[in-house]
Amino acid sequence: MAPTFRAEQIGSLMRSEELLAARNAAGLGHIYTRTNVPEDVQQVTKQAIAKVVEQQQAHKVRPIMTGEFERPIFYAGFFENLEGFELAKVPIPAGYRTGLPTVQTLEKLGIKERDACVAVGKIQHVRSPYLADWEHLRSLVPQEQWKECKMSMPSITWQHQHLRAGAAFTASSPYTTDKEYFADLARAFAREYQVLYDAGLRSIQVDDPAMTFFVTDEMRSGCLADGIDPDELLDLYIWAHNESLRGRPADLHVGVHLCRGNMPGSTHVLSGSYERIARRMFTKLDYDTFYLEYDTERAGDFQPLRHLPVGKNVVLGVVSTKAPELETVEELQARVYEAADVIAQGQGRSRQEVLDSSLGVSPQCGFSSVSYGRGIGMTEERMWEKLQLVQKVAERVWQ
Repeated sequence: MAPTFRAEQIGSLMRSEELLAARNAAGLGHIYTRTNVPEDVQQVTKQAIAKVVEQQQAHKVRPIMTGEFERPIFYAGFFENLEGFELAKVPIPAGYRTGLPTVQTLEKLGIKERDACVAVGKIQHVRSPYLADWEHLRSLVPQEQWKECKMSMPSITWQHQHLRAGAAFTASSPYTTDKEYFADLARAFAREYQVLYDAGLRSIQVDDPAMTFFVTDEMRSGCLADGIDPDELLDLYIWAHNESLRGRPADLHVGVHLCRGNMPGSTHVLSGSYERIARRMFTKLDYDTFYLEYDTERAGDFQPLRHLPVGKNVVLGVVSTKAPELETVEELQARVYEAADVIAQGQGRSRQEVLDSSLGVSPQCGFSSVSYGRGIGMTEERMWEKLQLVQKVAERVWQ
């Protein structure tokens, strides 16, 4: 099955000044959870989402998304709305996993602590974290366009991978092993997928920039320092992802986005090729599509794509959301063909067969993974130009 969309967007869009001002006035400018949001801020948020949906329609951008305007950061709103989790202030670096690439970036940005969700009881899906967001989005488009919409979700491993080893759950929880913790969390994710599906959603993107941490020596050395085999930890995370996907409806498309960080001020978290994790990632993860970052040399070359099996898709993130310079259709088309040739060689197929069945294009990440963040020099006008450039490339390749 080919990707749902040949020209994709990855999620977050630049927030309007009105929305940022409303959040700042409510003291939410640097709050990364979705608890206790005042009613007036919620109303401004809904109005901003309605406007950005109109803009997506006007620019023919697909899939249609909320721009993540309802979230202060891309992963907000999920874990804190599951039963069994408790918000905790985690000091940086003491509360974080040894060798975590994020730590240096947060310290560089002057962030000394961050909210995290720790399991203090049994993890359960009692109410849907994102159903209201989807219901608002679908109310803004005709029902026949619901299938052209997409919602994003955080990775099942997000809290566990960031928190200090052994700190993802407490003694008050029923968990004594990581696998027990993930088994209940996977059931919660699976339930959310089903709830959103039952409400008409057909495309979900899971954001897991932290899986790419395993390509770094820093992450692997940190695991070993904590007495953890990094390969076994990666295998555990792959198992957890797959548990969350088990039993999903056949016509629910779920993809995973793996980038290298998208912090304010064009800040990335790491560099490195997917090569170190590519074989296991492509052959073992049960996602339909991999949204990959390939806008700069930081990502390495396309050679890891030789491990992509037939039946899986890759959306190539070849347009930068960090730099305002506008790429050309010709250079991006050439990169798509280069990637297709690598996949074709690995699968024993032709370039055209790979293009027909397995590839799409997109920006490398969202334009504002944190509500107040944006690439240096990036403007709203240039953001729309970049999204339309993605469409032009897709039209050229799949005309």
